[in-house]
Amino acid sequence: MTTAPLKIADEYTGTLSPGGTPQRRTLSGATIIKASVGPMDNNAYLVTCTKTGSAVLIDAANDSEDLMRIIDESAPELSLIVTTHRHPDHWQSLEDVVAGFASPTAASAVDGPELPVTPDRTVAHGDTVTVGALSFKVIELRGHTPGSIALALKVDGATHLFTGDSLFPGGPGKTDGAAEFGALMTDLEQRVFSVYDDSTVVYPGHGADTTLGAERPHLKQWRERGW
Repeated sequence: MTTAPLKIADEYTGTLSPGGTPQRRTLSGATIIKASVGPMDNNAYLVTCTKTGSAVLIDAANDSEDLMRIIDESAPELSLIVTTHRHPDHWQSLEDVVAGFASPTAASAVDGPELPVTPDRTVAHGDTVTVGALSFKVIELRGHTPGSIALALKVDGATHLFTGDSLFPGGPGKTDGAAEFGALMTDLEQRVFSVYDDSTVVYPGHGADTTLGAERPHLKQWRERGW
């Protein structure tokens, strides 16, 4: 029996229903497919260089069969899997996807040892991850976990920022205490909001997309509320 092609919506809104139809954003030289997977409504992102066919999967979070089908039908070559941080809901499918595509993996040196697959490459703040003709800047955002990272991709004059669980619409990700919260807020202020402009699109680890412009007015409020 022939399996029908996977449906991917090309009307990109960045807002998916849990387990709903993946969405594809088409940019100059790149496509971004966003999928909601697993019981915690995790976002997995497949970013493909349209010049070379090379792709990176950001967070092999869950629903291995669905993720592998998206990759198989949408990316000529899975060149890398990046895990944004150590929490298990972001790597439930990591072993399966690595086995299915023999793709190398990357994570921070701090969180990498906590993953079920030892990273082939460890990355740190300021490093560059290259996939085809696309270059992602690595941003360490310490606080949600000690080694959380974000990836910043500049395309068409705009920055596309994949933040894991460090930044969401409405504030930073959960932290375990005042020290961790303070560290995350400082990193967000100094390494994200002071560097990138309001047009920057934020692709979080759960839920809808946002922009830095939408979130910037609330930085003081986040500091004051402490979460």
